[in-house]
Amino acid sequence: MGKCFQTGCEREVAEAGDSDERKSESIMRLSWALVHSRQPEDVQRGMAMLEASLANTSSPLQQREKLYLLAVGYYRSGDCSRSRQLVEQCLEIAPDWRQAQTLKKTIEDKIAKDGVIGIGITATAVGLIVGGIAAALARKN
Repeated sequence: MGKCFQTGCEREVAEAGDSDERKSESIMRLSWALVHSRQPEDVQRGMAMLEASLANTSSPLQQREKLYLLAVGYYRSGDCSRSRQLVEQCLEIAPDWRQAQTLKKTIEDKIAKDGVIGIGITATAVGLIVGGIAAALARKN
């Protein structure tokens, strides 16, 4: 879904007029397109739209959808802990929702992988420091 789809959604939001339901559906489609964009500024814009519209959401189904899209946005922006919080809120509303369960697993796998990489980097740095100290001491003697 490229810029053309986003432009169409933006036009749809502008043309929705006073119909709250039409406007809400248009904002959801535009938010979806923005959150899935390759452009980080689009992702941020989509997240801001979702955050702003979340407070006015009374339907559990719409709330679940918005929380999920926000979780996707935060994941794509690299904030895995916030993404996980949002997807867990999503699963409180709809515990059997496979899409949210899959996203949660993806997030947890990334957190685990990043943790292992972090431990590996730390161990390598410690090894280099200890090796450097040992080499310095060997030269001294």
